[in-house]
Amino acid sequence: QVQLVESGGGLVQAGGSLRLSCAASGSDFSINAMGWFRQAPGKQRELVAQITNGGITNYADSVKGRFTIFRDNAKNTVYLQMNSLKPGDTAVYYCTAGKVYYSGNYDPKYWGQGTQVTVSS
Repeated sequence: QVQLVESGGGLVQAGGSLRLSCAASGSDFSINAMGWFRQAPGKQRELVAQITNGGITNYADSVKGRFTIFRDNAKNTVYLQMNSLKPGDTAVYYCTAGKVYYSGNYDPKYWGQGTQVTVSS
């Protein structure tokens, strides 16, 4: 069982930055990746960024060059650095932990409670 707690969301002007944090506790040895999803009004849930246990990252085209996912293993924390924010980035952001299969598909197994990010124009 893994518990995930997100923090760092808030209100920011377009062009600004936010850093989201995801603190993980518990353990599940089958987990080999973590990823950030977002759910925006009127849009499908989107996988924004993910990172494997080996440090391989992957980003949605919509955030490439603006967002960075990284981790601090000593703190069991994964971060999402969001720069050059746009109003379209407004969403509830969810931290997840799951498994990347050899096919490349990511299956989130554990979800955090979500943190609201609002970008004003």
